Amino acid sequence: MKLTNSILLIFIILLIDQASKVFVKTNFYYGDELKVMGLDWFRIHFIENPGMAWGTIIPGAYGKLILTIFRILVVPFIGYWLYDTIEREKSNYLIAAIALIFAGALGNIIDSVLYGVMFNDSHNKLATFFPEDHYGTLFHGKVVDMFYFPIIEDYLLPNWVPIWGGKEVTFFNAIFNVADFSISCGVGILIFFNKRAFTLPQKSISRVRFYKTLD
Repeated sequence: MKLTNSILLIFIILLIDQASKVFVKTNFYYGDELKVMGLDWFRIHFIENPGMAWGTIIPGAYGKLILTIFRILVVPFIGYWLYDTIEREKSNYLIAAIALIFAGALGNIIDSVLYGVMFNDSHNKLATFFPEDHYGTLFHGKVVDMFYFPIIEDYLLPNWVPIWGGKEVTFFNAIFNVADFSISCGVGILIFFNKRAFTLPQKSISRVRFYKTLD
């Protein structure tokens, strides 16, 4: 995969990610839910995540700022990893995986850096662009999440199940966005296609063998 193709992939993911977040943010009250095509297992459910994945929050007055700065510092390293991988003509699996992770990380960074000053609060009202009463400050934005797939909802586990026996559970109960999905896909490729991702393509292997014959 060429660098231009990777950039195009990243741009498309960012465009879809930000478009979906802005649409939900400006058309849904916080906590609003819409069943897509009337399906119980596919819903748009608007929430905002002030911290890390699964809503984990770094405690303290500067917790959010530290998290945002950390994300900003990490992304250039992912970008360099992508560039170096392309230059070395590594596997397209690896290039695609890194591009997906990069796009997802960048998408959520945009929320964390800008959304606090771009929007006002969504509780009991629709948010608007660049209002005077914005809900946060620069670097203190909340990540917009909306996709919810409760395939199995409020299922009562048998009493003999350890720890959770007799309790109601929902699968899948995570609410996420396009950026989260992009990161998950990238990590999934690295895990499930590990050998293909970290194996040189046949063209590169042939080139290495050719150069060795010239030594």
